[in-house]
Amino acid sequence: MEATVNVNGVVTSADQAVVSVFDHGFLYGDGVYETLRTYNRRPFFLDRHLKRLRASAERLTIAIPLQDDDFTQRLQATMADVHPSGEVMLRILITRGIGELSYDPSACRRPTVVIIAQAHREIPETKIRTGLRLVVASVLRNHPQSVDPSIKSNNLLNNVLAMQEALHLKADEAILLNHRGEFAECSQSNLFVVRDGKVLTPPLDAGLLEGVTRNFLFEVGTDLEVPVAEAVLRETDLPQLDEMFITSTTREVVPVIRVGSHQIGSGRPGPITMRLLEQFRRRAHETARDPAAD
Repeated sequence: MEATVNVNGVVTSADQAVVSVFDHGFLYGDGVYETLRTYNRRPFFLDRHLKRLRASAERLTIAIPLQDDDFTQRLQATMADVHPSGEVMLRILITRGIGELSYDPSACRRPTVVIIAQAHREIPETKIRTGLRLVVASVLRNHPQSVDPSIKSNNLLNNVLAMQEALHLKADEAILLNHRGEFAECSQSNLFVVRDGKVLTPPLDAGLLEGVTRNFLFEVGTDLEVPVAEAVLRETDLPQLDEMFITSTTREVVPVIRVGSHQIGSGRPGPITMRLLEQFRRRAHETARDPAAD
């Protein structure tokens, strides 16, 4: 595994990176994280990711010990030796820290801050041309009154189980339903559909993470005068859909052509999806070239 890792300000190679077995992130999944990528070697929407990171940490009463400028410096130091000519995938993890075997937050004196930097792997263009195949997982999304999906926490077993099911069925992704039987999100991405020329995505109260890329799609839609809105979506809507796609930080916009036995639209990536992807990439690269976007 090729990566550069920064643990509490100390940069090492992946095989030298160490976190204590008494870290509560390891013991209990007690922590939060963000994943982002670069364009032109600049972290994309870093401010938005850090804002969400702080909001998640606040929900868990974890006091993040770094200011935004500190994060910027650590990110740059960590990614400095990662394929200098290519783009980078970055993962920031904040855990409760090292402490006794206890659920009491006061058992940990200070949080652990980890940054992982790896060469970014673009999704194969063949997937863009042919589209993805999804399944609806039998695993339900966490109820918001259980482990709230709006907290981007290190506790990802719900996602892991859904994705394992998708892989077993030879699918690319898994859609998770909420406790009401509505579409919430996918195991690693947000979900969008196109119906009658309108782009729709499940509302936040369906129980999902408010994705940075998801929110950016509303801006991209405005650029193209394509209406993007929230709407409750269910499996019974699948036959009426013209297009479907997923979004995530590392995958941008990826068309979906099938969900289980249901073909989506023509069974090929749709024109609105491809327009949104093209404009997404244009805006992302423009932002990376504009210092004022930081």
